[in-house]
Amino acid sequence: MVEDQRDIAELIAMHLRDLGHRIDCVHDGAAGYEAARSGRYDLIVLDVMLPGRDGLDIVRALRIDKVTTPVLMLTARSTELDRVLGLELGADDYLTKPFSIPELQARVRAMLRRVDMHAPVAADAGAATAASAGTERIEVGDLLIDCASREVRLAGQPIALTAKEFDLLAHFARHPGRAFTRMQLLDAVWGTTFEGYEHTVNTHINRLRAKIEADPANPRRVLTVRGVGYRFADRR
Repeated sequence: MVEDQRDIAELIAMHLRDLGHRIDCVHDGAAGYEAARSGRYDLIVLDVMLPGRDGLDIVRALRIDKVTTPVLMLTARSTELDRVLGLELGADDYLTKPFSIPELQARVRAMLRRVDMHAPVAADAGAATAASAGTERIEVGDLLIDCASREVRLAGQPIALTAKEFDLLAHFARHPGRAFTRMQLLDAVWGTTFEGYEHTVNTHINRLRAKIEADPANPRRVLTVRGVGYRFADRR
């Protein structure tokens, strides 16, 4: 957790430790960036307003560095523009201060549940499950989605996706041609159905298109269904 207000950091850490999590806290942007890029963590809780280097700059740098660890941003900025900017730079979710502790705990649980779902499956922990899900490879034209390694290649070139971008793409690719509402995507990928976060879906769709579409303004894979939401093009 990167939070410069130590009393808030300790309060959040206390409640997350109550859920059984191990928490490390740092209190400035430079230290936060170094810790976050180390690869030692399952989740980064990142405040926007930090001394030295702000959270938006940190999350931008992490994604440039191809660090795909999920990021939950904490922000005192309440305007939608500020929230969307954080998501567009690579954050997976955000909470606006002041927030309730139960909501924070629910978001953390949902994000870590996604991490656990995609963790490597032990050899003796159920080969059938691994064979049916963990080793799945989806090919759509020159797009390859490897669910075991969580790697995506386009025309043979690796594409760096965040955890949520990968989950969103894999969900689409598993259901080609099916139209999903934003609420259905929130439930399937984010584990929430709070309608106030529907624009989170829009932002991640835009980021995903920018990475896998030749012309993001005229997508051929992730398509908009007017009045409904989005669908993935039928496999050809």
